[in-house]
Amino acid sequence: MTDEKNSYLVFSGSATRYLAEKICANLGCPLGNLVKTKFSDGEFAVSFEESIRGRDVFLVQSTFPNSDNLMELLLMMDAAKRASARSINAVIPYFGWARQDRKDKPRVSIGAKLVADLLGVAGIDRLITMDLHADQIQGFFDVPVDHLYGSGVILPYLKNLQLENLVIASPDVGGAKRAKSYAKYLDCPLVLCNKTRARANVIAEMQIIGDVKDKDVVIVDDMVDTAGTITKAADIMKAAGARSVRAVASHCVMSGPASDRVQNSALEEIVFTDSIPYAQRCAKVKQLSVAEMFAETIRRVINNESISSQYIV
Repeated sequence: MTDEKNSYLVFSGSATRYLAEKICANLGCPLGNLVKTKFSDGEFAVSFEESIRGRDVFLVQSTFPNSDNLMELLLMMDAAKRASARSINAVIPYFGWARQDRKDKPRVSIGAKLVADLLGVAGIDRLITMDLHADQIQGFFDVPVDHLYGSGVILPYLKNLQLENLVIASPDVGGAKRAKSYAKYLDCPLVLCNKTRARANVIAEMQIIGDVKDKDVVIVDDMVDTAGTITKAADIMKAAGARSVRAVASHCVMSGPASDRVQNSALEEIVFTDSIPYAQRCAKVKQLSVAEMFAETIRRVINNESISSQYIV
């Protein structure tokens, strides 16, 4: 086994320091010393304040808006490459631009592929991420991708609730595979919502496929942005006779009116991981930490151990 403490260092971007500190606490190592310098025009630079020559470097940074978070990660990677790091491992709990994974209409960019190319040019040797919006994004990279699942912390939470008439629901047909894996693990029925959009973030109509009367419904998704879909689904299910409605999702984007929508909806609670920080006040929002899961993955990468053996579903 490799001497862990001498083989790797963990650094954090400014946006994800809260999570990197918890990851390091689980690993039993200090968080590396990285300095970010800002200029008056908004430009910034990063520098490692300790030697990383010949070390395996893990850079923790989610790429949620704004774009400075992605740019900061790219600069961290470039600095690590120029400082002779042995390997550069990007730990991106939330991979932004993942909804742009294909050409769904003419003359549009494929943002997820562009970001993958940028990371590749910057010098990435490995990506550790969680719950990509589309699994095929792993194929956009020419380096190993360790794709983790928020279900590792969410499913134990749901089991502890001990809901008697549990039903798992997907807010759209696209998320049916994810919801089905939850339903199979929890040994309960699956319900689907069929929605049509008027435009991005605006739902035209939604119908429930399945029975929710007198059921405790848990809606499963990978991210919640404006919360329009999740709250509309909850309200429709409650109106259809559901005894209770909850939601779980990996990534707490929660932009714009999302917090107010959740607070005023039929949802009893909405549970996220802490892949993205949440600073707004909403009594219905709960976050579960994935720090231990990412720390264990880093430990396994260092020791060349299986990653998939820690998956629940």
